[in-house]
Parts: sequence; structure tokens; C-alpha cells
Amino acid sequence: MRKRLLTMASSDDRVVGGAVLGSLARGAGDEWSDLDIMFAVRDGQSVSEVLDDWTAPLARDFGATRLFDFPSGVAVYRVFLLPDSLELDLSMTPASEFRPTGPSFSLLFGEAATTSDVPDTSIEELFGYAVHHAFHARACIERGRSWQAEYWISALRDHILHIGCQRRGLGGNYGRGFDELPRDVLDACHLALVRSLEAAELRRALSEGVALLVRESAGVVGTVEQLKPQLGELTQAQGSGRV
Repeated sequence: MRKRLLTMASSDDRVVGGAVLGSLARGAGDEWSDLDIMFAVRDGQSVSEVLDDWTAPLARDFGATRLFDFPSGVAVYRVFLLPDSLELDLSMTPASEFRPTGPSFSLLFGEAATTSDVPDTSIEELFGYAVHHAFHARACIERGRSWQAEYWISALRDHILHIGCQRRGLGGNYGRGFDELPRDVLDACHLALVRSLEAAELRRALSEGVALLVRESAGVVGTVEQLKPQLGELTQAQGSGRV
């Protein structure tokens, strides 16, 4: 697949650069890795038109099924799934914006502009989202909307893990650094897993999640102390008294 994409690029005068992204760019790929590859489209040409022109032969020759497009700034990522379950993430961007956005970028041909790191979400913003999710979870529990409550509790837990990664210099996007977190943090997050849709269990998981949110955010988020009384309401229902 990689060889075919490079052949397509060499025969398309609209394409002036290419790079491998993701784990394969770091030499850390394995049999479960995606093929994540980006091409630079000559300025003035339509990124979407080039992607569309390439999609038909990929579907015809490789049985690639287009799953979705993910725009990111001026770049467009088109995700395909092949019959043997290989995922192809084919992205294209204008040549003037063709550059690394992190360490997972290995130039194949052409020229890349200076690195422009994309900042991770701040701890303060992650904390704000987590508080939002916690109170929405409580409302759903009280309304008897158990599946929606589970959704918000899971989202709360994911944000706590992301905060933990940020504090320790680990990449939190897409859960990349979650498994490298200290065992005590992971054990506490395990307690915040929802094990059934009974109201008492949802309240228990929410209580554990909120308590861990406060512990992970204390000292690094200025609004933790200000919000402790409100967050305490979500743990006191279980009598934990940990906030």
C-alpha cells in the first residue's frame, strides 16, 4: 500500500511532498499499526479534489472502504479500512502548511516547513470539562437516564487520565500515555469504572471519579479549591468524605 501511494504521488504533478506519520515514523510500528501517510498538495490546487481522485483507485485496487474525513486546519485526513483490517489514514495539506506537528513525522520526499507543535489541551481546560461531565452525570442519574450517565462518567474518567498525563509530561491525546501512568492512578481510575447501570453503582463510580479528579488536579488547577464545595456534593452521597 505504501509503495502504491508513493507511485500515485510521483505521477500526480499536484503532489510535491510526502511523509509517514504515527508509530511507523518513529520506528515503533507493529502488526497492529495503521499506515498513516501525508502528502503536500501544490498551493492553489484543491486538497479535496486530489483526495477524491485518489479514492477511486484505492477502492478499486485494494478494496479500501472510506470511513470518514477529519479536517484539521487546512489539512484533511481521510480514513480507510482495507479487507485485511489494515487502517489507512491518508492525509493531504497545502504545500505551504506541510510540516511536522510533533515527533511522529518522517519525510519521504519534498520539503517540509519548520515544525509547528500543536499544544496539548491545558490542564485547566481538561479540569473544566471534567467538572462539567461530573455534574451532567449526576443529573442523568437523578433522571433515571442510566446509559447517558455512564457516558458522562466514562468521559470524566478519560479527562482525569488526560490530566494525569499532562502533569507527568506524557502525551494524553487519544489515550497514548494512559498505560504509562503510575499504578496508583490507574488503580484509582479502575475504581471509577461503571460495573452496572444501577443507580447506586453509577453514584459510586461517579464519587470515585470526582475524588480522583480533585486529587490529580490539586496544586495545578487554581479553581479546585473554589469548586470543592460543589464537587463534595457528588461524593458525599456515598459518604466517602474524601473531598
